[in-house]
Amino acid sequence: MTYNTIKDFHEIAASPRKQMDRYLGEGKKIVLTVPYYTPDEIVHSMGLVPMGTWGADMELDRAKEYFPAFMCSIVQSILELGITGKFEGASAIIIPSLCDTLKTMGENWKYAVPDIKFIPMTYPQNRKPAFGIAYTRAGYERVIKELEECTGAEFSPDKLAESNRLYNEHNAAMRKIDALLAKHAEITVQERSDIFASANYMLVEEHTALVNKLITELEAADESVGNFPIVISGILTDMDGLSETFDEFGMHIVADDVCAQSRQYRTDVPFGADALQALAEKFANTDNCSVLYNVEKPRVQWIVDVAKNRGAKGVVVVMTKFCDPEEFDFVCIKEACEKADLPLALVEVDRQMNQFEQVKTNLETFRDMLLF
Repeated sequence: MTYNTIKDFHEIAASPRKQMDRYLGEGKKIVLTVPYYTPDEIVHSMGLVPMGTWGADMELDRAKEYFPAFMCSIVQSILELGITGKFEGASAIIIPSLCDTLKTMGENWKYAVPDIKFIPMTYPQNRKPAFGIAYTRAGYERVIKELEECTGAEFSPDKLAESNRLYNEHNAAMRKIDALLAKHAEITVQERSDIFASANYMLVEEHTALVNKLITELEAADESVGNFPIVISGILTDMDGLSETFDEFGMHIVADDVCAQSRQYRTDVPFGADALQALAEKFANTDNCSVLYNVEKPRVQWIVDVAKNRGAKGVVVVMTKFCDPEEFDFVCIKEACEKADLPLALVEVDRQMNQFEQVKTNLETFRDMLLF
């Protein structure tokens, strides 16, 4: 079956610069937001366009002047794009502090891309206690101050409350589309990726409207079940070669634990009279992620539970090369899947990959395991 909106998602996901130029042409100012958990709600509430950047599949050159080869290629490719002028026109970039590589990125950005202001967002590891929430709020207040200084935009608590509401609506739509996609194996892995990736390059209300159109189309269509339903987990899984491999072997993603996909839509901003405090509480409530400290590692059991609930035959961990938080969690995930008698495969990717033969071998072997 052909879904009219799928093409729209692909065109947007494949051409972020075109989207950027459209918003600039409308007189809007753009703020780049680097993963993970950047307060897009604040940017949006100030009349600015938050544009997520997860890097790009590309050969690295100039970024190597600032980073050693063993640093995460997502961060390196973001810097490469900045140095080579791909973000020209952006007013600022917000970079969080949730992994060691991100902590070094901001200072490098200041020297490598001086025309786009670097705004740090420093998050606490102990985010759940009252002092952690206060720390997060203070970080947000700094972001607001620096955005006002570099863009001339003004912050309003009432406008933030409205943006919080719009982002909660988007979260609900993304959770619903995730559940529907589990029942529609005719949607390819590449198409699924486009649905999530396109959210980075659109105003939230525009993306919600497009997702709701697809929801209507899917609800009117017959459900289909894939032969090899799986759960995928990782930071980033949008490489074309990876998606094509999943599709080639008939693997149907029934759920994901991917930071660039469903992981960021699980937690809503709680209702509260103080919109900024509510946003800080949202971060405190966010969990089940490798870059968020939790000694009990609930993410591990979450993966097993969602795999069973969605009828998955196995789990594929897509490991971003040199990502320490994900590597630390993998041992726990592997043990939990073995205990639950849930087949598990591991594939390693990075932003410089242009050959996927090893990935294909791993996934073909895994597919054959699922046959028996």
